Amino acid sequence: MEENRSYNQPTADTLPQDLVQAILHKVPQKPPFRFIDGLTEISEDFVRGYYRFKENELFYQGHFPEFPVTPGVILTETMAQIGLVTLGIFCLGMHKGDTPPVKIFFTSSDVRFQKMVLPGDLVWVESKKQFFRLRKLQCEVTMKNSAGEVVCSGILSGMMVPDNQK
Repeated sequence: MEENRSYNQPTADTLPQDLVQAILHKVPQKPPFRFIDGLTEISEDFVRGYYRFKENELFYQGHFPEFPVTPGVILTETMAQIGLVTLGIFCLGMHKGDTPPVKIFFTSSDVRFQKMVLPGDLVWVESKKQFFRLRKLQCEVTMKNSAGEVVCSGILSGMMVPDNQK
């Protein structure tokens, strides 16, 4: 992953919007549980996207009312949605027209948390594919804040299976 990327407010995405929309259309998570605002890079081996945590996200009401902090499971979910789901959709070519639906299963994570994410914070997720075989995708995923500081990082993996299988 390159170190000279900007982590400020995204201006114009570098990817064609029709590609981004085709990928996002295939993401099974929907609002209010979708944590992807946009994608700026994607290839067979890498994806980069971003999400701004809204101040009115439901989980802030209870985590913690006096000092709201984004839960680690939500940060992990954000990393998985951008770093695994969108990359898996791209690698399978699901963004190219009508393809059979798949079920996506999160299989494992090993994430280390280093900084807090507060309401209103913009985060960037960068994911580098380690392997993708037999529909199992494993990636090295890093989340950074708008200052370019690592918030959390780790290894995530998941399975993508045709919707007719259990």
